[in-house]
Amino acid sequence: MLEDQPAAPQDSAARRRVPAQPTADPRTPTAKSGDRQAPWPSGYPTGYAVVDVETTGLARNDRIVSAAVYQLDAQGHVEDHWYSTVNPRRDPGPTWIHGLTREALADAPEFPDVAEDFAARLAGRVLVAHNAVFDWMMIAREYARTERVAPVRQRLCTIALSKALSLPLPNHKLESLAAHYGVVQRQAHHALDDARVLAESFRPSLHLAAQADIPLPLLACRPLTEWSEPLPTDRDEAAPTTGGSRSPAAYGRWRPTRKRPPCPYPNPGPYEPGGPLVQGMRVAISGDTSVERELLEDRATEAGLHIASSVSGRTSLLVTNDPRSVTSKAVKARAHGTPVLDEAAFTQLLQDVAPAPAG
Repeated sequence: MLEDQPAAPQDSAARRRVPAQPTADPRTPTAKSGDRQAPWPSGYPTGYAVVDVETTGLARNDRIVSAAVYQLDAQGHVEDHWYSTVNPRRDPGPTWIHGLTREALADAPEFPDVAEDFAARLAGRVLVAHNAVFDWMMIAREYARTERVAPVRQRLCTIALSKALSLPLPNHKLESLAAHYGVVQRQAHHALDDARVLAESFRPSLHLAAQADIPLPLLACRPLTEWSEPLPTDRDEAAPTTGGSRSPAAYGRWRPTRKRPPCPYPNPGPYEPGGPLVQGMRVAISGDTSVERELLEDRATEAGLHIASSVSGRTSLLVTNDPRSVTSKAVKARAHGTPVLDEAAFTQLLQDVAPAPAG
């Protein structure tokens, strides 16, 4: 078992930051397979950072309010753990979920104050999270705001791993994965306890994959190299209401919608490899991009392209840096034979988009 770390009291100083604490490290050089000892797959990573972040919401301008990391060795044993609350300098969002009110966060460090400690726990490791793309993008954006780059190059989603292992789960919630392995959740949506639960659930999944010599569903993480801070909304600096935050009903209205004007050009059909982009082409984007996604979409829209939210038989082009990924867009693109370009090639083509055909 991993070392159990009870969640710190919600309003105590200990809840703000838990320093790194080494734990016992019983390393296992082999994976058991029946009655024999199978060698550990040589291509597996040498270390993992199991991460959970709680946030003010789900949009690109939302902020982290707490973060936790469990560092694991190559076989999934705990080496260290770390936790901190983070003052977002704005309305903390759904306090009824994460329990962190404006008052509780008043003396917490801001993200630039914890960025170095956080980075030290991530460096050289595969980031592991439940719905990892969300945690990764929140972390990448926070580092972009500080004009730094998060030291993460690969991530592993435990939802994708559960699917690869065909685990008999009723759904892909963390609580279902934990129940499958008999892991007890002590305080749901507390970042430290969620990270502990995920670490305890990830280790047996990792060993099952090793026994069967299943390739891990690793995806590349592309740090943001260009970031544009979105315009502030009324929730960014909104005064808190009852209980230090807004109500659940109000929270539903906070999520900003991004409506783009309709593309004025007809769809000219699929992109021809080696040729130019043509105004009116329907372009879908999947996975991480080094330029913040909305900036890339804005540039495409300004060039006369149609940004599509999904892939269909009418999609002209898929832009992705992970063409072999199992995202729904990538899978549909392969099924439809949709042409695929990486971000660098797409950005280059954006500089000279051909006008829509006359008429």
